[in-house]
Parts: sequence; structure tokens; C-alpha cells
Amino acid sequence: MNIDDVLKVSPGLVNGNLEGKSARNTEATKTDQQSSEKVTLSARSAELQSLGVKVAAEEAFDAVKVEAIKAAILSGQYKVNSGKVADSLINTVREMLSGTVQK
Repeated sequence: MNIDDVLKVSPGLVNGNLEGKSARNTEATKTDQQSSEKVTLSARSAELQSLGVKVAAEEAFDAVKVEAIKAAILSGQYKVNSGKVADSLINTVREMLSGTVQK
């Protein structure tokens, strides 16, 4: 799978696309206005919603860094530190087997 393939499958990763969410929220608001029922959300819920909007608006990755890595790979200048990759893989497997995950 290429990096470009991932962006085609998940276009929201590039620009934090919120257009679909806005349309659904507008429809829900119209429906709620017609109904006599009321729903009250807690302060925590409002906080979580605002965090969700902030996270969706941020880029999921550093596009400049990705382009630099892609250019290095295409030109044959990208060097992989196989020892570091192997060490990280071994640590990940150890964490999975022991049931602990370190960040």
C-alpha cells in the first residue's frame, strides 16, 4: 500500500473534513426544533464535543515531513536503521506478550 492510497481511502486525514458532519448536525437541529422533547447535555459532553472538533480540524500527520521522506525514498537516499527497527519490533512484541503498553 502506498502513502497516496491511504489518503484516497481516508481523505479526512488531509484536511480534517467536517462538511459531512455539519450537514448531519444541521438536519438534527431542524428535527429537534420540530419536536417538543428536550435533551440536556452535561458540561462534560460539551467539553468532549469541542475537543472532538479541535482534533478533527488538526492535521493527522506532518505533510511536509511525509513529502520529504517520499522524495528520499524515490531518489534512493532514504536509509533505514535496521537495528532500530528490530529493537522497536522486539520491544513491541514483549509489551504485547506481557500485556503492558508503554508510550
